[in-house]
Amino acid sequence: MIVCLSFFLLLPVAIATGLVLKSEDLLSAHSLSDLIFSSDWSPSEGQFGFWPFILSSLWVTIIALIISMPLCLLAAIYLSQFAPKWVLEFMRPVIDILAGIPSVVYGVWGVLVVVPFVGETVAPFFNNESLGYSILAGALVLSVMSIPYILNMLLEVFRQVPIQLGEASLALGATKWETIKHVYVRKGATGILSAYGLGFSKALGETIAVMMVIGNVVQEPASVFDAGYPLPALIANNYGEMMSIPSYDSALMFGSLLLFVIILVINIVFRYLIYKSEEK
Repeated sequence: MIVCLSFFLLLPVAIATGLVLKSEDLLSAHSLSDLIFSSDWSPSEGQFGFWPFILSSLWVTIIALIISMPLCLLAAIYLSQFAPKWVLEFMRPVIDILAGIPSVVYGVWGVLVVVPFVGETVAPFFNNESLGYSILAGALVLSVMSIPYILNMLLEVFRQVPIQLGEASLALGATKWETIKHVYVRKGATGILSAYGLGFSKALGETIAVMMVIGNVVQEPASVFDAGYPLPALIANNYGEMMSIPSYDSALMFGSLLLFVIILVINIVFRYLIYKSEEK
């Protein structure tokens, strides 16, 4: 058991070490601030600015979670507190099916449905011109992909809240909604934060579906209707072809290291929020 536990503890350390070693050529030739905050991306001239890729990744992930988080929370409250038991039993396999659909299928759906919807309906409504391949299209696809993971965890969170707490609240004269808001949501706050944190990490690393609808243009997106180029898409699009170019190979490994560090920081932030929530 100790060996198995040690394996899981050492695995992220081994991944980080490998990425640092593979990125060493790039780090020795450029300063860290130039790599992270520069927007100049011209590998043929030795310019590797990752800021557009970082910005695109954060844009699409944050917007996707802004869409999916309230939907998942309200759906979980309804399914666990208001819906008949058969509705919950029916929805569980539906959620599992959504979670099991390959990401490339979501990508094809995004190209056929979401991209035309954004380009022909949403963008003109806001007096914008867009081909549809945009941050918003990527966020919509990513939000749908994130829903089954977050919703499953939230349902489990509300299931773990002792029913006696809700009954005591109702017995004291609280309404059903007051009981949900002040008892179930407050008691499950740490679990809700955990679900959102895991959903954020999962969404940030999604590659194929987002890559198919976001446009893959190296630029700093100024609005949700602009095309973007997330870090996972950069790595997936170029790694196999560029392994023969040492500097480019090192740059892509540094991009992987950036993604690893961003996810690590996000998890630390959510763990801190969970810790403060548990204190309260």
